[in-house]
Amino acid sequence: MAIRYQDAGVSIAEADRAVASVRRLARATFTPHVLSGIGSFGAMYALRGWKQPVLISSADGVGTKLKVAWLAGKHDTVGEDLVNHCVNDIAVQGAAPLFFLDYFACGRLEAGVAARVISGMARGCKRNGCALIGGETAEMPGFYADGEYDVAGFIVGAAERNRLLTGGSIRAGDVLLALPSTGLHTNGYSLARRIFFDVAGYRVDTHVAELGCTLGEELLKVHRSYLKPLRALLEAGLVKGAAHITGGGITDNTPRMLPAGWSARILTGSWTPGPVFQLLRRLGETPEEDWRRTFNLGVGMILAVAARDADAAVRALKRLRERCWIIGDIVKTPRGKGRVLYQ
Repeated sequence: MAIRYQDAGVSIAEADRAVASVRRLARATFTPHVLSGIGSFGAMYALRGWKQPVLISSADGVGTKLKVAWLAGKHDTVGEDLVNHCVNDIAVQGAAPLFFLDYFACGRLEAGVAARVISGMARGCKRNGCALIGGETAEMPGFYADGEYDVAGFIVGAAERNRLLTGGSIRAGDVLLALPSTGLHTNGYSLARRIFFDVAGYRVDTHVAELGCTLGEELLKVHRSYLKPLRALLEAGLVKGAAHITGGGITDNTPRMLPAGWSARILTGSWTPGPVFQLLRRLGETPEEDWRRTFNLGVGMILAVAARDADAAVRALKRLRERCWIIGDIVKTPRGKGRVLYQ
């Protein structure tokens, strides 16, 4: 008996439909720097207008937030989560995003679902001024269950060598500004799902009074981009370092921008974590250290600015309609890698 590829669980026709949708969505993000279309073996991008460019890249995923999307049947936000996460990771080093590539893998390809996921990526790229120039769609029956998929993204940005944001000039007395997150962003979902679904018995369509919305609506809030406020402060010369608060929370991410010998003193009463974080701690009886190292606690980005520039930085953020909190400062530590000191 003749066995076709479709008999093994792979539909070439469905793949063709998915690629057609991706091609249309991606083209809407193209800039004059893009030299190739979707479907080439390699995507081509012309680097123009830079004097001494340094390329800055990052790769990431969305994690088990995808399981919430599967449960809710809502697939048009996780792609934007992915782009914004990657954009933030390179923005903290001073990069402007240039182009983005994605990886979409599933057990059985559904062109409509794939298109909705990619539409979120295209929207994120458009809003961040970068081009979605390529990627890979992999249908792997037997590897993922039907209805399940995974996504990953790879971004490349650039900064002038003399404008890199390294944190190297951070010193004692510098002020720490925090920009608020939109919920959990893309980290801590394994613990959040355990608490909300297994311990509390909630479903994605459960309306939670403390949150003012359904659990699914809260957990699928889009991981926001901080590119615009960060670029504004960088161009004004008002920021010394930046930390994207992702996996590991404030505890593990803040030291990533600190030079050796300097630590971040965080004043825990300087902001109030949003209702979702308070609810997670109460329902899960989660120890404070785990709570701090798993979730962002309402802080998505921390910026280090000189004390003399703090007021100007706050005013600049307010002009952009950005909320911020002063949550601490920089202190000298005897030796070794910096750390977070909570007070």
